[in-house]
Amino acid sequence: QARLEESGGGSVQTGESLMLSCKYTNRRACMAWFRQAPGKEREAVAVIYTPDPSGRKRYHDSAEGRFTISHDNAEKTVALRMTSLKPEDTAMYYCAAGSRLYGGVCIMRAPDFDTWGQGAQVTVSS
Repeated sequence: QARLEESGGGSVQTGESLMLSCKYTNRRACMAWFRQAPGKEREAVAVIYTPDPSGRKRYHDSAEGRFTISHDNAEKTVALRMTSLKPEDTAMYYCAAGSRLYGGVCIMRAPDFDTWGQGAQVTVSS
């Protein structure tokens, strides 16, 4: 069973940047970052297919162009670099791992991931 531990959350102002890191014990094919704001459903922010050295990546529309997911196999980490942060990015961010693929593609749905970290809070104030 993989174990995941997030770090790097915090409070920033609009337009600033943050880096989240997820340390894992066992690499899974699909590693992702999800977020959940109070009263809202958990949504996928970014996912990466780790067996591919170039790392096939997918992003939520709201994260495209602002967030970057990356994977370091040697360090056993998955990072999420977030730039141009907005108040609507405020949420608890979760690292997730899974092995379910559809046509060789990681799907950005919470039920497709079976291992979760404890979460890291990101707060963006205006």
